[in-house]
Amino acid sequence: MPDLPVSYDDVLEALPRVRSVLKPTPLFSYPGLSGVTGCEYFVKHENHQPVGAFKIRGGVNLVGTLSDEERRAGILGCSTGNHGQSLAWSARHFGVSCTIVVPEGSNPDKCAAIRGLGATLIEHGRDFDAARDYVETELAGSGMRYVHSANEPKLIAGVGSMACEIFDELPNPDVILVPIGLGSGVCSTCLVAKAVRPETLVIGVQAEGAPAVANSWRAGRMETTDEINTWAEGMATRRPAEMTLQIMLALMDDVILVSDDELRRAAKLLLQHTHNLVEGAGAATLAAALRGRTRFKGKKVFGVLSGGNLDLNELPQILGAESR
Repeated sequence: MPDLPVSYDDVLEALPRVRSVLKPTPLFSYPGLSGVTGCEYFVKHENHQPVGAFKIRGGVNLVGTLSDEERRAGILGCSTGNHGQSLAWSARHFGVSCTIVVPEGSNPDKCAAIRGLGATLIEHGRDFDAARDYVETELAGSGMRYVHSANEPKLIAGVGSMACEIFDELPNPDVILVPIGLGSGVCSTCLVAKAVRPETLVIGVQAEGAPAVANSWRAGRMETTDEINTWAEGMATRRPAEMTLQIMLALMDDVILVSDDELRRAAKLLLQHTHNLVEGAGAATLAAALRGRTRFKGKKVFGVLSGGNLDLNELPQILGAESR
């Protein structure tokens, strides 16, 4: 394996720390979803985490390893919601103060959850990248420990516990599909899969309206976009992160782009067949499996349902989506 900023050994080191705080999430197969995708389709239910999303794994590992000085200073993060909830929950668990910056007009339920967990919430900027620029230029010198949502080895290592659970329960997946915002989920899954079962394909999924990471992976270099056009805020980024892109370029097998209509259809199918309400990023993996029906036919495909924190304003459009 190439020399990377995070290793499988780092994931193994983080594993007992994460497991001491968080229970494994369910991994279920649903006949209805296998029927519509044409493969043996499994869902990894990260929406069942305490904050409704997978990112809490990384938050627990990172905050749990802060120095005494960093704990006293508190932590600072930028998020569209789930990274912020992860840091806020972990900070409360370990007794650390937390400040989160989100873009203006962010998912109101995610914002309410961050505040409810005791964090200070600041709304600034038109999108995630503008909010991140504000944090990194205006707030990062405040003394708080800035926790980037991707360029953090401890975050990536902690999230790797998710893939460990997949292989512990069902050790022979043909394909694992993981949504990409900045890539902590897909990177950690790659690290585990390439160490445990190299023949398993790890494929990232992004929204067509926010394809910067996919474009960068295909080009082999950092590429940005000027605008974002997707309702799936968990994937709504205009530029990649250096650390996760490096890992993706080395280890990720492919990337699939899906449309917003495909995300809505997938969210409706997940509600129908699993009775779980999912956010846009959480629906991305099923959308990719549906788009790849011919490619994945007859294979054992695992889709990470990364989060269930849907902005309920989107629900009418999801319920109105075409079922086929």
